[in-house]
Amino acid sequence: MSLTETLQQLAPSPEMLLFIVGAIALLESLALVGLLLPGVVLITAAASLAGHQDMALASLLLAAFIGAVLGDGISFALGYSQRERVTRLWPLSRHPEWLARGARFFQRYGSLSVFFGRFVGPVRPVIPLIAGMLHMSPRAFLWANLASAALWAPAYVLPGYLLGQTWQQLLTLPAGLEALLIVLAIIIVVLTVAFSWLRHQVSRSGRVYRLLAHGARRRPLLRRAWLKRSWRRGEVPLASWLLLVFSLGGLSGLTIAVIRQRGPFAVDLQVHAFFDTLIVPMLPEAGQLLARIGDMYGILALVLPWGAWLLLRRHFSAFAHIGAGLGAIALFNTLGKALIGRPRPDTPDYLTGSLAYPSAHASSAVVLYGLAAAFIAQELPSQRRFWVYWTAIALALPMALSRLVIGVHWLSDLIGGGLLGLVVCALVRLAWQRKPHASLAPCPWLALTVASLILVATRVVLLPPV
Repeated sequence: MSLTETLQQLAPSPEMLLFIVGAIALLESLALVGLLLPGVVLITAAASLAGHQDMALASLLLAAFIGAVLGDGISFALGYSQRERVTRLWPLSRHPEWLARGARFFQRYGSLSVFFGRFVGPVRPVIPLIAGMLHMSPRAFLWANLASAALWAPAYVLPGYLLGQTWQQLLTLPAGLEALLIVLAIIIVVLTVAFSWLRHQVSRSGRVYRLLAHGARRRPLLRRAWLKRSWRRGEVPLASWLLLVFSLGGLSGLTIAVIRQRGPFAVDLQVHAFFDTLIVPMLPEAGQLLARIGDMYGILALVLPWGAWLLLRRHFSAFAHIGAGLGAIALFNTLGKALIGRPRPDTPDYLTGSLAYPSAHASSAVVLYGLAAAFIAQELPSQRRFWVYWTAIALALPMALSRLVIGVHWLSDLIGGGLLGLVVCALVRLAWQRKPHASLAPCPWLALTVASLILVATRVVLLPPV
């Protein structure tokens, strides 16, 4: 059975899809629930299925519009009628800063905050609740609710619907590999969600961290060991330690298996065959572009403006730690390739003499974006760090997968490179957390980002791949 036929069998009926889209729109706009629901992902998936079934677009937009209006309306009514009790409801009772952030947004934009707030992720499910608690005019709220929902519905539904209409024409899958594609997608999603959840749980505000700290305090031997590891502000860098342990263990096991295998694994051959026969317009060109961005020249172009800023602001310790991480990953990649000696599936002229395991592009991307995320996250409140790490994952993953697209690495090369990059990230963070450091804020991140993009574009246009 093909992937297309599988999706057609699993997809709900058109009537059920309309209900699902309306329900997601309602819940995504609903106070409290919308704070926890990944509404964008869910509504994109549902709209994609609707587009694949060629459903009437007008009915789909109407369902999303009605759901969004009802969600904001219920939130407004809840705040209007339960003003005093709202702050005692979970999860607002545990996170009063969510209401405070919404209140500041409402005070800044007034009645227009209901219109603007629907498109601003962190405050979207809270603004109607705040408007009700502050007794905004119901008539003014209704007009803002209707107008914003009329724009919100197509903005959220159309991309998914278009994807469902076109993906089958753009993607030609080789026979027999549909199941592998589904399994790989599930593994990537599960691993990224698990990593994000575990990182939060082992931070100082996480439940796992608190349980371990409570257990350590009750036993003298463990208490001494715990206090000995408490480096920065009395906090044990548990996340960095666990990252080091798991990534080093995974890297060691995989490397031993690669050495004993003396060739690609069966899954390597299957994935290589899949990408070799994959037909997607502009995909090879995108792979070559990412190959240039992720090589030595591309990495230097990305980090040069940030390194110069760190030196100018006299953040010498941060510069040294990040530089040591990038230098270490380059050294480990060179040694690993030389010692293991695994050949590439395909070796273009510019890679003559270069070996496969581990993937330098994958490991360098993990170190670059991982360390950037860690240093940025330490300047942010704990509830906002989630998005920084997800952004790093979203940037590193295409860089790694591009090596499969252009056929110069096996899948296990990428996994080994990613694990090696995580080991280096953990070591750098553990070294950094040994003592307190001055804050890196404020930082002209927009100007530095633009400078990095200009240098990377120059590198892509003027210099050959290495």
